Amino acid sequence: MGATGCGKSKLSIDLATHFFPSIEVINSDKIQVFNGLDITTNKISMTEREFKPTESHPEFSSSDFRSAGDFRINEIVNRGKIPFIVGGSNSFIYALLSLNPVINELRYQCCFIWVDAIAPVLNQYLDKRVDEMLDSEMFEELKEYFEKEGFSDSSSDGIRKAIGVPEFEKYFKGKISYEEAAMEIKENTRVLAERQVKKIMRLREGGWNIQKVDATATLTAKMGSEKMAGGENPARKIWEEQVLEPSAKIVKQFLLE
Repeated sequence: MGATGCGKSKLSIDLATHFFPSIEVINSDKIQVFNGLDITTNKISMTEREFKPTESHPEFSSSDFRSAGDFRINEIVNRGKIPFIVGGSNSFIYALLSLNPVINELRYQCCFIWVDAIAPVLNQYLDKRVDEMLDSEMFEELKEYFEKEGFSDSSSDGIRKAIGVPEFEKYFKGKISYEEAAMEIKENTRVLAERQVKKIMRLREGGWNIQKVDATATLTAKMGSEKMAGGENPARKIWEEQVLEPSAKIVKQFLLE
């Protein structure tokens, strides 16, 4: 669990590799579940993912995810493996796991890991990530999308809810400038991150045993220009020491209980 940009997907891949072949990953991101716009929705690469996104249906609800998630969890467990759920959509996770919302009773035995970072660093990193996505053909991807799909009267359906789509729809309609669209994407991404953290904090305060690891130093290193001997950025080493290794210990302890 964690805010967008903190490294949830990366941690899931690293843990799946660390515990291979015991873990299989289930993506619980309510936008990445749809086909298309891989750069805009920040999907992990095709070589790293095994889940199959749905076709572009108008909606994939929390109840849909609960049903699909139950099926996938049982399938994984029946093969003697451990399901590892990753994603920023806490409403999906809550729908899948909550048995009794009044007393926060869970439907499964769970180990929760929260990848966190302090807000000033995370916000700076998110702004930088948006710039990098725009430099990586996000604009071209959205241009092609609108040429194929056209505009919509509503941005509430399916993949059109993804940050970047409504902002650039306004740009392509001539309502705002490119710079204004980019600024709106950054602002909306920061708002999303803040909202995600607040939801996790509410779940934690409500009784969910959510253990936190801190990715602040990793994000700081990724934004910096400092290099280690040999020209390597220190972010990977910091990530392993401060995020991956503590997370692996948490999972190991959970499996021993």
